[in-house]
Amino acid sequence: MNLVFMGTPEFSVPALDALVAAGHRVLAAYTQPPRPAGRGQKEQPSSVQRAAERHGIPVRAPKSLRDAAAQAEFRALGADLAVVAAYGLILPKAILDAPLRGCLNIHASLLPRWRGAAPIQRAIEAGDAESGITIMVMEEGLDTGPMLLRESVPIGSETTAAGLHDALAALGAKLIVRALAGLESGALLAVPQPAEGVTYARKIAKEEARLDWRAPAAQLERRIRAFNPFPGAWFEARGERIRVLAAAAGPRARDAAPGTVLDADLAIACGEGALRPTLLQRAGKAPVAADAFLRGFPMPPGTIVT
Repeated sequence: MNLVFMGTPEFSVPALDALVAAGHRVLAAYTQPPRPAGRGQKEQPSSVQRAAERHGIPVRAPKSLRDAAAQAEFRALGADLAVVAAYGLILPKAILDAPLRGCLNIHASLLPRWRGAAPIQRAIEAGDAESGITIMVMEEGLDTGPMLLRESVPIGSETTAAGLHDALAALGAKLIVRALAGLESGALLAVPQPAEGVTYARKIAKEEARLDWRAPAAQLERRIRAFNPFPGAWFEARGERIRVLAAAAGPRARDAAPGTVLDADLAIACGEGALRPTLLQRAGKAPVAADAFLRGFPMPPGTIVT
């Protein structure tokens, strides 16, 4: 097929690579404009822009697709179909209707669960047993379109957002190639999403990353995994922000106010149970195991963290 690819972060790259490898002609890659990044805040192209340039695909990075000129430029490509994977811009009806066979989205959840911006993180945070990829036909509603393919991936007790991201990116690449083959042969038909089980994965707010010790320990442990690597769960001790990359939840040995260090192994009292950080990171330093962390940053029993 003659395709337009629309994506921005690293999640999108395996799908673009797979479409090229499968022999589809990618007429253009649409992506977010370069953004300042790093210590020097120098503008950096998106992961999709770098991948597209590697394949020799023309790159377009409009700030919006709502103006008539951008829509006319998109329409002039004459694409059979657009493939969208974490693009980051809302597609107006004029864009959705432009390709001959519409637009397909590689969505990182088992729709209709976790429609919206942060399905990977919210699935882990909620304690879901599985996530997955849905290839869906896009329409004007938020992730409401009919489904072409759907395949699950288990979420284990140690699954982080980083690990689930990589698994779903690889699965999305496999399924989009299969979906296009099914459409070309006529073997694949879209089916409506179930009416039951709809949930929304709201965008991650940075303030959510601060650990609230009044919450149950099991919930905080899931949040730590859900926010690894971004935005990174943290607490404050002695005026310093400490990032927590891994932890274990368990029972509380004694009564204490939430946020109280309970023992020499860094168990911290929560609203229910206790959380024991196992991998921590101080600002500007490498992540270390809890015992090594405590040698450089003692936190004896009775220490209060916030």
